[in-house]
Amino acid sequence: MTTGVGGDVAVVGAGLIGLATAFELAERGAVVRVYDRAEPGRAASWAGAGMLGPETEGIGDDALLELCARSLAMYPEFVERVKNAGAVDPKLHLNGIVHAAFTSERLSELKALADRLGARGVACEVLDREQTLVLEPALSASVAGALLIHGEGHVDNRRLGRALVSACAARGVAIEHVASLAVECDARRVLGIRSDRGFTPATAVINACGAWAARLAGVPDGCLPPVEPVKGEMLAIEAPVGFFRHATWVTDAYLVPRDDGRLLIGATSERAGFEARATAAGIHRLLHAALAGAPALADFTVSETWAGLRPGTPDGLPFIGPTPLEGLWVAAGHFRNGILLTPVTARLIADALEHGAVAALEPFRMTRLEGEYLKS
Repeated sequence: MTTGVGGDVAVVGAGLIGLATAFELAERGAVVRVYDRAEPGRAASWAGAGMLGPETEGIGDDALLELCARSLAMYPEFVERVKNAGAVDPKLHLNGIVHAAFTSERLSELKALADRLGARGVACEVLDREQTLVLEPALSASVAGALLIHGEGHVDNRRLGRALVSACAARGVAIEHVASLAVECDARRVLGIRSDRGFTPATAVINACGAWAARLAGVPDGCLPPVEPVKGEMLAIEAPVGFFRHATWVTDAYLVPRDDGRLLIGATSERAGFEARATAAGIHRLLHAALAGAPALADFTVSETWAGLRPGTPDGLPFIGPTPLEGLWVAAGHFRNGILLTPVTARLIADALEHGAVAALEPFRMTRLEGEYLKS
């Protein structure tokens, strides 16, 4: 790797962001180790629904929306590289996302949104009731219409995690399951990783710890990103294959189909510390919303309920780039868009380490925040 890294790279956190970054760097010839206390591809990477919809998310920040759109455009090539390397198919579907309206007022809002999206060159179309039911017959007969945003979609995030583990192994990345871990550094720069397996030197360390990014041991004050957990609850219903054909938003919930017929329903949002458990109230809210939008789901089996911790930040933007400590980088705080932003985050970090290309990272560096947010 012809790079300014000049040594081994340590990635702390084996979620999708960490694994993809390790894979990208290894593809370029770097020697990479990934460290995690848990099984790779878990936490928010495992708990999400895999929705890929920058316009669907209603992102208000221009820089973040542009980053999400860029990452969506990268997804087909990214998935193909991962699949070719590790022989696991993450099941990418970019057949559009449906926003169903059940009142005339909501349909009017969607028409106005379609006009705004069209003015920006985003491909979309408004569907009437009959067209909506042809597209998604399982929706309630009371549906008034829908907005279909083309080019968006979903990926099976759990399969993507397995695919990245396999792809990393194929590219020589070592994934270390450790019981304890801390960054070691001197007053100027990082030195490496100290774990229960001993000390391993590294010229660059990447904090990709997700919701735990602010708790990485050994990092000096002022170099920890102010990331906090935001719980989201979800459930899965065993539906026939093809019962839903697109990722679909109904009132207060979304439904994302899997190729095996499972239908994921999410998601709540709650700041509850590091508690990650599904609750009766949360699951009730999701079921109520899903059954209102698609009553035919009532007879199917609820096969799984779970909760995950999204990594939130004070301003809603992720942290991607260098920290004040030389050699210490951060790739965390992606909140609802971690799965969507996986390819572009990996590319940006790898470009910065290999070529010193940091200009694209400017809106997402820790230095954008006021001093009171950073530990000092």
